[in-house]
Amino acid sequence: MQVISSKDNEQIKAIRKLKEKKYRDETNTYIIEGIKLVKEAIEEKVNIKMIVICEDCEEENLQNAKNQSSHIEQGLLYEIAKYECIYVTKKIFNLLSEVQSPQGILAVVEKGDNSENINYEEDIILALDGIQDPGNLGTILRTADSANLKQIILSENTADPYNPKVVRSTMGAIFRMNIIRTNNMLETLKAVKRHKFEIVATSLNTNSSVYDIKYYKKVVVIGNEANGVSKEILNIADKKVKIPMLGKTESLNASVAAGILIYEYVREKLK
Repeated sequence: MQVISSKDNEQIKAIRKLKEKKYRDETNTYIIEGIKLVKEAIEEKVNIKMIVICEDCEEENLQNAKNQSSHIEQGLLYEIAKYECIYVTKKIFNLLSEVQSPQGILAVVEKGDNSENINYEEDIILALDGIQDPGNLGTILRTADSANLKQIILSENTADPYNPKVVRSTMGAIFRMNIIRTNNMLETLKAVKRHKFEIVATSLNTNSSVYDIKYYKKVVVIGNEANGVSKEILNIADKKVKIPMLGKTESLNASVAAGILIYEYVREKLK
């Protein structure tokens, strides 16, 4: 078994480039890291291009992770072996890793055949207008997946969903979500309106509550962490709503706000 120990190896250089959005876009691939994500990628039949294993930490870290997590089946290493695997030294793996305490395994996977077409058969569509924080974006994707939402529209100035921090935060939800990126959110939302959907935008300048509307055939727009939903989108919104707050805090974290609106939809579905 050959173990790669040079950072100048062509495969290593190609993987390191995937830390940059430019190369993720060029190759249509991105990095996932950790046993849980690799396991989920296998289960979801994601197109795994390559699996990288830290040879120095393989025995200790992979075995410890198997012992500590009931979600890791004993046959996982057998499944991993079905894919193209390369082994690297701990020093090289740390160059590739984005976490402080890596488990010693990562994979390069294809973004998938994300359709640019919106599915208008869904009850609710989530749209993110300028969400900047990768952690917020990942948490929103994970929350949307928990509510069985299958698609999400992202504005051009929203964080890259394939950023390593976003991918980690989704906890595997990214494999199940059709991510629709638009260069013009305003025009995209106008097109959605023509399909009998109403636009619901979060805003502090309204008396309407998130609890006052029915979440059926709605596009829920969550805005930028600092500035909220853009003025242009607020101007075409059918409904503007805010989350009632009893304390002195005036606004909530974007991912928390998204979670509240998503679970109002869930509450209605469970009636």
